[in-house]
Order: sequence, then structure tokens, then C-alpha cells
Amino acid sequence: MTTQADIDALRRETIAPQALFIDGAQLTGTAEPMAVTSPIDGSALTTIANATSAEADLAVASARAAFTDGRWSRLAPAARKKTLFAIADAIEADALALSVLGIRDNGTEFGMAYKAEAGSAAATFRYYAESVDKIPGEIAPTAPGTLGLVHHEPVGVVGAIIPWNFPLMIGAWKIAPALAAGNSIVVKPAETASLSLLRLAEIAAGAGLPAGVLNVITGDGRVAGDALARSMDVDVLAFTGSGMTGRKLLEASAQSNLKRVYLELGGKSPNVVFADAPDLDKAAAVSAAGIFRNAGQVCVAGSRLLVERSIHDDFVAALKTHAEAFKVGDPLDLTTQIGAVNSETQLAGNLRLTEAAISDGADCITGGKRILEQTGGSYMAPTILTGVTPTNTVFRNEVFGPVLAVTPFDSEDHAVALANDSDLGLAAGVWTANLSRAHRMIGAINAGVVHVNTYGGPDNTVPLTGHKQSGNGSDKSLHALDKYTNLKTAWIQL
Repeated sequence: MTTQADIDALRRETIAPQALFIDGAQLTGTAEPMAVTSPIDGSALTTIANATSAEADLAVASARAAFTDGRWSRLAPAARKKTLFAIADAIEADALALSVLGIRDNGTEFGMAYKAEAGSAAATFRYYAESVDKIPGEIAPTAPGTLGLVHHEPVGVVGAIIPWNFPLMIGAWKIAPALAAGNSIVVKPAETASLSLLRLAEIAAGAGLPAGVLNVITGDGRVAGDALARSMDVDVLAFTGSGMTGRKLLEASAQSNLKRVYLELGGKSPNVVFADAPDLDKAAAVSAAGIFRNAGQVCVAGSRLLVERSIHDDFVAALKTHAEAFKVGDPLDLTTQIGAVNSETQLAGNLRLTEAAISDGADCITGGKRILEQTGGSYMAPTILTGVTPTNTVFRNEVFGPVLAVTPFDSEDHAVALANDSDLGLAAGVWTANLSRAHRMIGAINAGVVHVNTYGGPDNTVPLTGHKQSGNGSDKSLHALDKYTNLKTAWIQL
């Protein structure tokens, strides 16, 4: 059982200046390193290397050499499986230290980070380890005298650009299936959340992953990330982040080697509560957690609450009670329920969008301000905005913070129209006791994940897929392997 003393001991550990991880070894960068500031208290944690374009190219060349000589790509599936299981075991063994390291870097509360970061990453590596020798090729139904075979081959070199909110979890969603398929990979973490992925590279090497198969480059995305996107030797690029950056990556692909680019670009997810929901207080509690945990920094967060008008006032009152009951504070305190906003830049953006929403006519019934400023950290009170209309800024723009926009609806058709009135389509929620209505809503809402009488929780057995401008391709499930494999037909005349 983890104790506060265990966490505090790890919190006090000094973090050495971080290097790049290329070809199985640490490589000191040539550029001025970047400072790492903890959002917990504004303290300087360490530095990370600021990779140049040449160093990004070196990482890609290392990955290409590893792929070409077959040290991983041509291993028997059972051998790759064994190594991926060893990585999962090593993550689990180091879960507490990994979690604390990541929290010091990005501010997620311990109660969520321990499960969603190290715990989830270990589970993801195990899931794809188990899949390695269970994806067969195909024999086509050809005419007599002809044999048609369909082979599944690794694509080669994968580039992965990882966001700062859940670097280990989302990193594993991309790294594990890419490795399971036999690829080599170059990972570019976010500038404000690189430490846990650098540690993962060391863990993987210690678990037996050959040098060059997993490389990690850190630093300015405008340099290192752009170099990955423009590389003529990266075959697939997987990205989670903003729509603006996603568009730049597509442009870079078009201007280079037309590499396949898979994008998960966030959401403005509707959470629809009907008056016949089976337990309205539970719906309020889960809906509050679905937007406020991790300070709202969750891609699928239910950031637009659509409430049937007949229960609107009572439901919002219950929601406000739950929101104000959350303990916001030091994410390494075991009693904290909501941690820090990732950075001062992100906090300023949250406050700016909240102020714009109020200027557009929304009412702020709780929160809406920075708190705990005396700690030196980046904290924001859970914020509920009512009276939000489709023309309001906060109805349309992803805040990626602890800010909930509430809008009433009058009918099922009205709820569907509001839910789909967005360029984004990552996730949604529906609360109703009517089974037929639940199925109608699942079919009508244009989103990759639709939760019914819950919010959050899907595991690796199902895909996370963005609709509309939330992206393309899938993370999680066996479908994720499709991103990292090529199909090859063999047509044989017998």
C-alpha cells in the first residue's frame, strides 16, 4: 500500500539533467537545454535536451537501421511478445516512482496518475504483447491453380508525438502497438511532460528491447517535431494534440514523403442528461468528475453538459455541490482530488476563455478564477458556466481545463442537434433509463465514443477513434495495429 511518506520521499529526489535517448543510449544535446518547471509549486525540476533537427534525424536513422537489420522487425512473434511482457512487468515494478516523476512534471493528481499513467501503460504493453502472435495473415478464396496470400507487415519507422496530459498512457497507446507490429519508433514528448517517457525508454532497454528500436527526443516541437513530420525516412506519424498542430503535420507530410499521419485532436464532448436518468445525483457526481478530474485536461472530458430543461436548475445545483466539494491542491498529497494545471501558459488560456465566455453572455456560478497562487503552482477552481448558447465561445472551443459549459434542451431532437453542433467528435455521454432512447442517441451522436449512464472508463478492448475534426485512425484495441502495418498481397500461380 502506497503511503504519503513513500510519495514524499520520491518527491524530494533530485532529477539529473536529462539527455536524448538515441540508439539505446543517452546522448547529450548540442543546443541550450530547456528548463523543466513543476506546475505544483513553480520550482525548477531539471532540464531536458532541446533536440536539433540534426539530432532528430539521427534518431530516425537509428530507428531505420534497427528496422532494416531486423534486430526487432524480423524476430519471431513469440520473442517480441516476451520482451513486451518484460517491459510491462518493469513498468509495474517501477510504477510508484514513474507516477511521482510524471506528476512532478505535469501536475496530475496522484489518485488518477497512478492508475491512468503507469498502471494503464503496463496494461497496454501486456495487451499488445498478447496480440503479437494472434494476428494471422489471410488466404484468399481464389480459383483453383492460384494462391492468394495477404501478409501483414510492419510499416518501418514510426514517429509519435505525445501530449502532456497523460504522457505514459497515451505514449503506450502508440508505442506498444507499433512495437508489437515489428516497427522501430521515435517518440517526441511534450516540452512540459517529457520525464516519464525518457524513463520508459530506459526501462524498455533494461527489459531487453534492442538498441535503436525505441528512441526519445525532447525539446521544442517546432524543431524536433517538425523534423519528424518532414523526415523522408519516417513512414507513419501518430499524433495527439491540437487541431492547429495536426494541420501543420499534414502539410509537412504532403511536402515530404506523404507519410501516413494519424491524428487525435481532442474534443468538445457533449454529455446529455435526460430527465429520466436512472440516478440523477450519480449522473451529477460522475459528470463533475468527467470534466474536473486532472483539472479538465482530458481529451474526452465531458465539457459541454446538455440538460433537459425540466431538471436543469436542480441538476445544476447538484453539480455545483459536487464541484465545490472537490479538494484542489498539491497533486502529490493523497487527499487531493484535482491537481495542477499543466503550465502557466495553459492556466492563462483557461482563464482567458472563461472570461470570453462570460463576455459572450454565460453566467459563472462557481469557480472561474485562479486559486492557491501563494503556492507558486498553477491551480484553477472547478468552473461551471450556465446559460451557454451555441454561439458562445466556450460552447465551440476546447478549453482543456476545468471549465464546464451548461446548455438546456427541450427534446431528444434538440439534444442531438446541440450535441452535433461542433466541428469535433471525439466522445459523448448519454444519461437515460430508456433503452430505446439510449440506442437512438448512440446512433445519432457523431462521436467516436458514446458513454451511456457513465462517463469515462473504456479500456484497451475498444478503440478510441475521432470523428469529424477530432482526427482519424484509432488508438487502443486491435484496430490500433492497422496504423502500424502494411498489407501485402502475394499472388501465386501454382
